[in-house]
Amino acid sequence: MVVCGDDALAHRIAAELRDVYRERVTLVLPSAREPHRPRIPPSLRGLGRASALIGRVTAAVARTSLLPSDGPGADDGVPPEESVRILESAEADDATLIEAGVPGAEALALVYDDDETNIHAALRARRLNPRLRLVIRLYNRKLGQHVEALLDQAAAVAAADTGPADPERIDASTTVLSDADTVAPALAATAVAGTSKVIEADGLLLRAVERGPGTAPRGTGTPLCTLALLSPAADDPGEGHRAGRHRGASRGADDDGPVMLPGAEATAAAREAGGNAVVLENVTYGGWQSRPRALRGRGAPLGSLFSRRLRWSIAGIVGAVLALAIAATLTTGESPLRAAYLSLLDLFAINDPAVDEPPARKVLQLLSGLTGLLLLPVLIAAVLEALGTFRSAATLRRPPRGLSGHVVLLGLGKVGTRVLTRLHEMGIPVVCVEADPEARGIPVARRLRVPVVLGDVTDEGVLEAAKIGRARTLLALTSVDSTNLEAALYARSLTPRLRVTLRLFDDRFATAVYRTLRAAHPRALTRSRSVTFLAAPAFAGALMGRQIIGAIPVERRVLLVARVEARAHPELAGRTVAEVLRPGLLRVLAVDTSAPDGAGADTPPAEPDGVEREPARLVHELGDDYVLRPQDRVLLAVTREGLGDLLGRRPAASGIRQD
Repeated sequence: MVVCGDDALAHRIAAELRDVYRERVTLVLPSAREPHRPRIPPSLRGLGRASALIGRVTAAVARTSLLPSDGPGADDGVPPEESVRILESAEADDATLIEAGVPGAEALALVYDDDETNIHAALRARRLNPRLRLVIRLYNRKLGQHVEALLDQAAAVAAADTGPADPERIDASTTVLSDADTVAPALAATAVAGTSKVIEADGLLLRAVERGPGTAPRGTGTPLCTLALLSPAADDPGEGHRAGRHRGASRGADDDGPVMLPGAEATAAAREAGGNAVVLENVTYGGWQSRPRALRGRGAPLGSLFSRRLRWSIAGIVGAVLALAIAATLTTGESPLRAAYLSLLDLFAINDPAVDEPPARKVLQLLSGLTGLLLLPVLIAAVLEALGTFRSAATLRRPPRGLSGHVVLLGLGKVGTRVLTRLHEMGIPVVCVEADPEARGIPVARRLRVPVVLGDVTDEGVLEAAKIGRARTLLALTSVDSTNLEAALYARSLTPRLRVTLRLFDDRFATAVYRTLRAAHPRALTRSRSVTFLAAPAFAGALMGRQIIGAIPVERRVLLVARVEARAHPELAGRTVAEVLRPGLLRVLAVDTSAPDGAGADTPPAEPDGVEREPARLVHELGDDYVLRPQDRVLLAVTREGLGDLLGRRPAASGIRQD
């Protein structure tokens, strides 16, 4: 693997590939004598020197941590050649790419801060190695789609010219990612599961946690299956021993290590012996979820046009008219239709006075006239509310009075807008706080009809207007660290048990803030993450291939979560879920059955307009006797060896033992 970049994201990706996937990595960095200056947003140009200083310090710390002497190879038994190789170069030109080994590499990540630099390097790399898997960091999403199609087409043409060389084993794909798109799922997961270590796939949120023999699931997680049985030396319940460990926990482990993807008998035996296990849970949102409206057309629904009080007033008047019509039918002997007609004439005061009519008719006419007087202000209120609704369609909604259990989102910039969209798709109520009326997320919030509070979050009363006292989670995602920290501290003073997630740019500062807030509020959940920390796993997963959508480290080993089509693998298509299970190698987690019968490999799952795609169905919902269809998309938990067998190739050589 080759990683080219100029900021902390490149170091994070290299560390992720080394520590989690145990891959050989070459890290290409700009020359120390010609440092690359990252782009600074206009709102932060006054902090340019401080930001540059923090960036240089962070890069130096990350570079030191990637040296062979400090890596896991020094004390985990990994050979020195498996450590990250650092290559300094001012730009990723042909000579640099050749020296980095791109012609013989399996994948290349281009994560420079400049889009043009990444595109130029991608074109050079595709020419040097047409079979190379490319992962490109681009801020322009539309340009990224065109570049991705262009490079994929170039790879296909080059493969056709060189002749077929087992194309099923070649993944010369191009994946374009942006920081905002990659961190949005992790930040949205903190509002649902309280942690960013969640794998999202096909509408499901999956979380791997360590459970003891008598530990009951906490929160909103539903246990699905046992992923691994931990080794006896790893059954220390201390803070450093978690399901996501891959360094210190392995030093004292025995030669056998953890049991990956155990069968039913091994799981039962371990449970009786009192051993710990890593369990996969399906996570759902524990707060109030907004349900989609039944009337979802192009026009506005009735509930959006008129308030509840007005609807009850109109219903009362309609009931009064029906009662008058029934009374007129019973007292005068008129037919129901004629009685209703006369009642409406009296209601609108356009009927002749009942001077010569019986007393009952006179009383009914007076009651109809009184009802008509009551109808007049109701009609005026309906007109005003309808006009106000259409006018407010171009304005921002305010938080409703009875809102509770919602998520308060601070900042509607590039990252905040993506997180807002994800939360809205998941049906989680959100209240946004933004100081800039021209922020890029304001039109999105207006279109989604999400309540927004305009104002500086550091001003008094702004968080109160967002109903922070009844909120479930606070996501502070502004571009200023001090603003996020101040908002979190003030929110904690109002609601000590509030779940808080901070977006911080400096990794060390994020760690210090997390430890301090956790010590001050031990019963409240606190998360402080940098963008590079959250984005690195997505870039590393894309480097490993499009099939891999996540990784779960377990001691010194790793479980991969992959998504494949059953038609491409004879081991899956036409077999039941129980037959596919291979203890120690492969386990089916969920199946996407949305594709119709007879759908081809190139047929995307079509959904009607306005209808959201249904999430994949879990295994316990389908049953072990479900037969996988060729068009099904299968979500698997596999070891590295199991994935190699499934894809028809052996895993790449590395220092980690195969399971």
